[in-house]
Amino acid sequence: MPKSVTLKDVAAKVGVTSAAASMALAGHERISERTRAAVKQAADELGYVPSSAGRALRSQRADAVALIVPNSSAHVFGHLYFMHVLTGMSTAANAHDAQVIVSTNADTGSGDVAYERVMRSRTADGAIVTSAAIDDDHVQTLVASGLPAVLIGNYPHLSDAVTVGIDDVSATERLVDHLVEVHGRRRLLHVTGTLDHQTGLDRRAGFLTAAERHGIDDVTVIEGDLSETSGAAAMEQMLAGGPRPDGIVFANDDMAVGGLHTLRRAGVDVPGDVSVVGFDDFGLARVTTPGITTVRVPAEEMARIATERLFDLVDRRAGTPTRTELPVELVIRASCGCDPDAERVRT
Repeated sequence: MPKSVTLKDVAAKVGVTSAAASMALAGHERISERTRAAVKQAADELGYVPSSAGRALRSQRADAVALIVPNSSAHVFGHLYFMHVLTGMSTAANAHDAQVIVSTNADTGSGDVAYERVMRSRTADGAIVTSAAIDDDHVQTLVASGLPAVLIGNYPHLSDAVTVGIDDVSATERLVDHLVEVHGRRRLLHVTGTLDHQTGLDRRAGFLTAAERHGIDDVTVIEGDLSETSGAAAMEQMLAGGPRPDGIVFANDDMAVGGLHTLRRAGVDVPGDVSVVGFDDFGLARVTTPGITTVRVPAEEMARIATERLFDLVDRRAGTPTRTELPVELVIRASCGCDPDAERVRT
């Protein structure tokens, strides 16, 4: 194994002390421009990589931010949403020359581990939390701890927290409006997300609010868990008895995909017999037959902005907004009954 290059090696190549080389790489004004350039060139030629631990010790910064994914959100890791969040965080963190640490815990009996690991270890300058359950008291503990923190999503019970998210209620209303106003659907079914998360509650509220506004009382709600399997199970339950809906609003695209498979096997024509819409647009909705009309959630942009807000807090920059709400887009495809060759995006 080749020997790693040290600061001492760089200093020896230039003919200065290790302390002078360190100051030169840090851009210290006591070191001449000529020496700084020589030290930097030597470091580049030798392939010297400064120690992040040493840099953190000098600056009292960890040069890292944490993404906390509580154990109550284990489904996130198997979902494209997590990759969008990680990409957005990494983009912002890289711009600040910082790394991203992921903290989670598979043991559902000790859900505080993911938080405690970050709050007590001092390995991160701040934390972002995504997909925490409503009854997860550790979020409030984190916010009150003094560690800079930003939450992705809606947390109405934490009015002082810095959050970045979308309006799930109004976004779901737009889906219902489209089914009713464009396609004349009047018998509606909603397959919810997990109702121990605010997102599930908000999307259900949007469905019921829009149905009531349109004077529709023929509505049914089936609880799902965001998986393809639960979407399929909801359709099996619907097909087993009772009046069939002519419009189905799934709380995410994964469930819509599972539901489409079940409906197709049962000989139900989508969108002829029933219109189907989803939520998220992380990829699956584009490749089904028919393509799924859905709401496009800017997950990567939410994570990028959340990370920028976090660095604002870490650096104590004034004016950081408590709530940042991003717009969504309604993506029209064929599953609702629109022209299959005319995919459209409505902001």
